[in-house]
This record gives sequence, structure tokens and C-alpha cells, in this order.
Amino acid sequence: MKRFILDDLIKWKNSKYRKPLILKGVRQVGKTWILKEFGKLYYDNVAYFNFDENIEYRQFFETTKDINRILQNLMLISNQKIEPNNTLIIFDEVQDCPEVINSLKYFYENAPEYHIACAGSLLGITLAKPSSFPVGKVDFLNIYPMTFSEFLLANGDENLKLFLDSIEDIEKIPDAFYNPLYEKLKMYYITGGMPEPVYMWTKERDTDLMIKSLNNIIEAYERDFAKHPNVKEFPKISMIWKSIPSQLSRENKKFIYKVVKEGARAREYEDALQWLVNANLVSKVYRSSAPRIPLSAYDDLSAFKIYLVDVGLLNRLSLLSPTAFGEGNRLFTEFKGALTENYILQS
Repeated sequence: MKRFILDDLIKWKNSKYRKPLILKGVRQVGKTWILKEFGKLYYDNVAYFNFDENIEYRQFFETTKDINRILQNLMLISNQKIEPNNTLIIFDEVQDCPEVINSLKYFYENAPEYHIACAGSLLGITLAKPSSFPVGKVDFLNIYPMTFSEFLLANGDENLKLFLDSIEDIEKIPDAFYNPLYEKLKMYYITGGMPEPVYMWTKERDTDLMIKSLNNIIEAYERDFAKHPNVKEFPKISMIWKSIPSQLSRENKKFIYKVVKEGARAREYEDALQWLVNANLVSKVYRSSAPRIPLSAYDDLSAFKIYLVDVGLLNRLSLLSPTAFGEGNRLFTEFKGALTENYILQS
């Protein structure tokens, strides 16, 4: 599958101001795959270290700040070759390894010839802690679910993607392009942009496998809720998460805490909602009191909406059957608007 973030990774590799890279993105969005693919295409070799599978690797970072010694230990234990400029070093699942994240400062200052990229789920949570990373010593990139254009390419519809790229003015789309694009967009609302569900549809054409894949991703996210340091927040995070479809389907479109739980107050649930925002699982969008620049100066902080990271996950969380999309507007007129808003935010 083609991921456009590859272009950003190439710019990072070639930049004379390159710093160690932290790639942020939700679980199963394709972080590890894109880093390995990038390494395979643009480096002589890849040295991959997973700190979740190999917990003992963490000790190398706890006992010393000497970069050469750290690299020597990693090479000896893993039998992987690491060469300056020619090797992409991948540190994966670093969210629970503050020493590894902290070492990026010393790589930048003392060994800039080594190309290092880090990834991990819930890195947004880790980096929200003040002492977690060396400020100004790292580069950041965010990887998001596949765009509609990436979905079209995965589906073999390069001609439709090229047509979209060619549009410069708002004008009527010829039916020859409009009809297939409309059908593909409806399918994208069902699969979303997470790579595995997209693969199950575009390569296997198997709706059941695609739905199962989406359900598995949602279950993985819900297990992550338990990783909040305050155990009491877990049910609150879960209730906010499950309330999102009903929040978005309401006539009154702003987020209402009482939808989460009868009698719920903002101060009780603010931390739980912020955890979801830091984890990049939801986006919080404030109502704008005036269409002026800069928009953020006119945010009404008392009124906001929250959207999911992916339209396909919103579709599954709503338990909406794929058949609803083939039955016209009558079954889910209101909710189709919510899916479209989520799609536009995602885009």
C-alpha cells in the first residue's frame, strides 16, 4: 500500500538539520510497517529493536548515556549491523521507556550521523508528561489513517485519484467520475483508513474479515484505557468513548456530559476526555464564535464536539451495518452527516 507520509520521511532523511525522529500515531495505524518499508527502500540496512518484546534491551539505556556503548550492546545482543548514515535504527514500542526517549538527546548531540526513528502506541500520553523527552532535540511526525486518495490507490483506482488531483475549481463532476467516486467514498466510510481493514476489503473483498478487523482494533483501544495511571478514570474513559456515536447523532451537536452518564459534570470527566485527546484517539473541536483570523482566538471553550481518529472506527462503534449505505438516505440521514463531518476532519 502506498502511504504519502513516505515523502515526509525522505525529507527527514535528507535534511541537514535532521534530528532523531519520533513517529506518533494510534495503535495499528501502520507506524512499524512504514518505518521498516522506508528503511528497506532508502537505506542499506535496518536495525530494528522492539522494547516491548525484548524488555532486557531497556537496561542498556539505564546504565549509561554513552551512545557508542549503547549501540555496541545492541549490536552484540541482536546480531544486527549498525553503520552511520547507512543504517536506519528503529526503536519500537518506546512508550514505556523514558530512558530510551531521553537518550535521543545524546544521539542528537554526540552522534548525529546515526539515523534513528522511534515509534510506539500511546506516545501522546507519554509525551504529555513534562520530563518525558528532550525539548528541541527531536523531530516529530504524525501518521494518520489512510486518506481517501490512499484508499483509492490501494483499491487499484489510480485514475480516480488522478482525476481528484486535477480538480482546481469547484464545479460539477462528470457522472463518469462522480458515480464511481460516490460508491468508493461510501465504502471508505465503512472500512475507514486503518491499513488492515482496508487490506481486507481491497485485496480480499471480504466484508466479514474487514468488520472483524475493525472490531479487533476497537477492542485493542478499549484495553488501552486501563493504562491510565488513575484506575478510577478507566470507566469514565470507556463511557465517553462509547457515547461518541450518540453525541454526534444528536440534533444539538455539541458534546454534552449528561449523554455520557445521567448527572455527569464536566469537572468529573475532563481528565478522562483529555486522556483520549492525548492518546490521539479523539479530536476536540471548539465552536468558533466568529469566522475571523486567527480562528483559535475565537474559540468558545464552553462548546465543543469530539470526533474519532477514523471514520471506519466511528462506523463500527455505532454498530452500523454496511447494508445501510445501500438503502438510501432514509435509515440514517442524521448520522450520515456525522460520518461526513468525521471524514472531513480526518482529511
